Amino acid sequence: MSITQNRSEKDREGIAEDPSLSADNKADAYLSNAYDIEVGVNAVDGDRAPDTIYDVIPEGVNPALVREERVHRGLKQRHIQMIALAGAIGTGLFLGSGKSIRRAGPVGTLIGYGIVGTLVMSVMGCLAELSALAPISGAFVRQSEFFFDPALAFAIGWCCFYGSVVSVPAEWSAVAVIMTYWTDLSPAIWIAICIFITFMTNLFLIRIYGEVELICAMLKILLILGLILFGLIYDLGGIPGTDRIGFAYWKDPGVFGEGYYYTGTAGGRFCGFWLTLINAVYAFSGVESLAIAAAETKNPRRNVPKAAKHVFIRVFVFYLVTLFIVGLIVPYNDKNLLQSTGTAASSPFVIAAQRAGVKVLPSIINAVIITSAWSSGNHGMLVGSRSLYALALDGKAPKIFTRVSRYGIPYLAVLFQGAFQLLAFMSLNNGAATVFNWMTNINSSSTLCIWIVIGFINLRVRQGMKAQGIAQTKLPWSAPLQPYISHYTIWGSFIVLITGGFYSFLPGNWDVSDFFSSYFSVIFMIVFYFGYKLVKKTKIVPLTEIPVGQFIAIADANPEEEAKPAKGPWSWFAKFWWD
Repeated sequence: MSITQNRSEKDREGIAEDPSLSADNKADAYLSNAYDIEVGVNAVDGDRAPDTIYDVIPEGVNPALVREERVHRGLKQRHIQMIALAGAIGTGLFLGSGKSIRRAGPVGTLIGYGIVGTLVMSVMGCLAELSALAPISGAFVRQSEFFFDPALAFAIGWCCFYGSVVSVPAEWSAVAVIMTYWTDLSPAIWIAICIFITFMTNLFLIRIYGEVELICAMLKILLILGLILFGLIYDLGGIPGTDRIGFAYWKDPGVFGEGYYYTGTAGGRFCGFWLTLINAVYAFSGVESLAIAAAETKNPRRNVPKAAKHVFIRVFVFYLVTLFIVGLIVPYNDKNLLQSTGTAASSPFVIAAQRAGVKVLPSIINAVIITSAWSSGNHGMLVGSRSLYALALDGKAPKIFTRVSRYGIPYLAVLFQGAFQLLAFMSLNNGAATVFNWMTNINSSSTLCIWIVIGFINLRVRQGMKAQGIAQTKLPWSAPLQPYISHYTIWGSFIVLITGGFYSFLPGNWDVSDFFSSYFSVIFMIVFYFGYKLVKKTKIVPLTEIPVGQFIAIADANPEEEAKPAKGPWSWFAKFWWD
């Protein structure tokens, strides 16, 4: 049963009656070049009534673009903002930043995270523009098929899935690391608890998931604000028994760290700084999850761009201010940073609390970091399961993964994705820190591949619009500084991706596992893209046949509700994320 068949006679009459559409047939004006995109699964067996996303389907629109999606649009503005925020602020900041400060120093770390932050800004702009144009399940996974090549959708979809497969166990490994601060109990206990709770939150209503992520994100925000306040008080000598620090640690031992490999030399410091870029990518990874949930978001064309802007600003500011403060109060040559044990004791935030002599603060910090790690893993489950669901919708994964529960959850995709959480138990043999490090590298490289594809697809949309004579003002939402941010996203991510494993090629530093974890995603993408292309004989969509006009026609025919300004004492708070 198709969406068009589910429309009522009233809807059909409404197309002709709407004065905004009847004049010269506004919708058909965009539909001169319809492209025959390969169609996989059109409908899913089940006992729930079809979820008709669009009320009006303009004539001539390719059915693949308005395929029936049985997930529920239960996420609101506050949910998607907090999902992205919770996914982006995790163990990369709280645990991984210690290694960056040791190698690159406080200023090198700020520069590294700042550079990657500008890259994330470009990614978010491209992502918001694509999501406003085509708010579909799988986001950039299925958009790759419509705007470039089904083979790219296949490759990036499975890359996104396996990236989540390794990122979720990495978070559980981080939880095992943090728990060593309090207890010597087997890490398997904490890993098992994380797996169980994650299954529970992902198998029920998407709105429940959204509320859980909202709470976790608020805890992270409160922790970061508390750390900033604590750091300022400590730095200014406001804690009894401590002296004013000011910028003393920037003078001795200095603003740049010990470096990497060639320690103590200019070359070594540059190597240390460049490794910070990889750590920063891992820390920021997860912001792309904002688009994955677009098909489950109310009013996505309005809410996703708004969320993208707010999320980036908050994450970027939180990261830089927090790292600036911690760089003031923890010298890069602190013995705990130098030891890099991989335990919670080497977290720069815990070290700062211990140096200040505030005994209870390290435990509070670690407790919130645990919720942060769990939240990031929980969001990884959303990304992986929805990517698998999107692949199955287009016939690029087994059809069974398109099945959804009566709550609108693709439960078989969730169960399959969740089974890979068991990889976290690998940390019991190899050491949680070691497993966390190579899973970090794998996740960083897959994230960079995703960012490259997002920038490339957005650039293709812009090129297609130019080839078809469609003005950018026709887009539901247009990102600033286009097409420059698309180019910056592509080439900036590419440079970091290709050079990210440079340390494997240093004399006497070759390690197969390091090389594999740094470049596996590149090999994966090449093999899966050309492999699918050869088997299925797919074709690249010509610029003149990219269905940008059809998506614009769908958006014009289905206007979203205007934002309702909040009133009363919550009005100021609501304008940021409660709409």
